[in-house]
Amino acid sequence: MSLRHTYTLFAPIYDLALERASERLRRDSLHRLQGTTGAVLVAGVGTGLDIPHLPPGPHYVGFDLTPAMLQRARRRASGRNDISLHLGDAHRLPYGDDCFDAVVLHLILAVVPQPQRLLREIERVLKPGGRVLLLDKFLRPGQRAPLRRLFNLLSRHVATRTDVVFEEVLDCCPQLRLHSDEPALAGGWFRRIELRKAPHE
Repeated sequence: MSLRHTYTLFAPIYDLALERASERLRRDSLHRLQGTTGAVLVAGVGTGLDIPHLPPGPHYVGFDLTPAMLQRARRRASGRNDISLHLGDAHRLPYGDDCFDAVVLHLILAVVPQPQRLLREIERVLKPGGRVLLLDKFLRPGQRAPLRRLFNLLSRHVATRTDVVFEEVLDCCPQLRLHSDEPALAGGWFRRIELRKAPHE
């Protein structure tokens, strides 16, 4: 089953499952955008659960693979003229190099089939000195987590991966530097991470 097909099926119940559970995590993560200007990419915007917590100032570009999810995001974005929503595959972003001041990756890096490819695209479209705000579930290097790895055999074909080691993904992006890494939920399985792109020398 493709990711688009899966999330088309999930769209009607996605908010019921995640809105309350993730509200505080999203709000705390997006608070770091205060004072940001320019353009901010919200990759994997989904049904728009981040939209109520996006502070004024930047122009936001929401991007998602699934029309059914974007339809709900458009309802959340109605009344705001600082958000545009686009359909497409985040593995192949239709934007030029160095064009976003910040990127939001909430619950997407451990969902996509090729997280390294996605993060390389983020590295490409992010301006030097720009920030990436991540919120997701990751294993630590060397962490055995046998139940999570076993569950991944099923979950990766349905909705999300539970075996992604963030540090291994980051290794593919030499211009992205770890700025902060904080436990967010479930004993540190969910992490709130900030990356910054190295400035041109």
